[in-house]
Formats: sequence, C-alpha cells, structure tokens
Amino acid sequence: MFFSIDTNNGVAIYEQIVRQVKFAIAEESLRVGQLLPSVRALSVELAINPNTIARAYQQLQSDGVIELLRGRGLAVCTGALELCRSDRRTIIADRLRSVLKEALHGGLNASEIQSIVRGQLNELVPTISTVASNSPTQPIS
Repeated sequence: MFFSIDTNNGVAIYEQIVRQVKFAIAEESLRVGQLLPSVRALSVELAINPNTIARAYQQLQSDGVIELLRGRGLAVCTGALELCRSDRRTIIADRLRSVLKEALHGGLNASEIQSIVRGQLNELVPTISTVASNSPTQPIS
C-alpha cells in the first residue's frame, strides 16, 4: 500500500494515515476482507512511531472501516466501501471550503478563485499519483 506523509501540511500524521486508508478503500485499491499492514511493518516502512500507526488504526476501527480478525490482523470491514466514499467527499469538501473561505475573506472574487483553482489543477493533475497507483492522473481539459 502506498502512503504519502507530509509533516508540513497541518494535518496530524495519524489523520493522514486514516484519510489515505479511507481513500484507498473508496478507490477500491483496498477491498473488503483485505488485511492492512501490521503496526510494526507500517511503522518501519514510514519511519513513524508505532503509537501513531496504532492511533490511526484505532480511529479506523472506531469509524467502522476496519476490524480485528483474531490471529490474522486488521482487515477492511463489510460496508466500508460506501462509508469511505462518503467520508472521502466530506473530507475533501471540508478542506476546500476552508480554503475558499480564506480566499473570499482575503478579498478574491469568485472568478479569481476559479482561475486559481483551474490553474492549480492543470499544474497538479499530470504530476500527482492516486492512492492506488504511482502513475499520474489524467490532465484536466
């Protein structure tokens, strides 16, 4: 599984892991019944404190996204796909709303904001990989 942790984006590391697991499930690169990496393995892979990984996994369990299978590890729950697709939209909408409010409070009008968003999308889309792959997404027309 591919994780991208950014320590400078203002989102706690455990929350980034939670989001990325949810996004991977929503994108179906993680499927119902599929096991997640162990806390220890993911901690070593990401060079992150195991307690941070454990906290993320606890949050995912609390959210009803993953479940403990005795003797096997943590697996994606039945029903997680719909939940994660809904959560993905909510997470992204909330972050966008925050940025848009800041832009409006900063004096930009809707047309200026749309121009900035369009420009940023056209710049980023060819270079950003999705959760499921390491290949860039398709450009925006």
